[in-house]
Amino acid sequence: MGTPTGSAFDTETLRRAIEGNTGNSLLALYADDAEIRIVDRDTQPSHPKVLHGRQDIAAMLDDVYSRDMTHKLDQCIVQGDKAAFSESCQYGDGVRVLAESMITLRDGKISEQIMIQAWDDE
Repeated sequence: MGTPTGSAFDTETLRRAIEGNTGNSLLALYADDAEIRIVDRDTQPSHPKVLHGRQDIAAMLDDVYSRDMTHKLDQCIVQGDKAAFSESCQYGDGVRVLAESMITLRDGKISEQIMIQAWDDE
């Protein structure tokens, strides 16, 4: 019997990757041609930041995981080839960030992600 699409992706794998000390484990969850669209205080919905491919995603993850902050997976739901998750982060100075993501999976890897981030005022 074949393995259903997205079956290699699960909540615990995502949790370990997000809560890890580097972005390497998280990067491994993305397809080579993955795309991330990010909407936040700097990149509004009509002009989101768009990352194309693992090289762009790796650069973003290297930047994020080099910061003095913690990451926690709060919730994750996986259904077929779709998943949604909430992530909370906190900088060393107490500033908090909440990120909500909707993802599409292909062969157990993230192929598309839409992320909406909300930040505390600094």
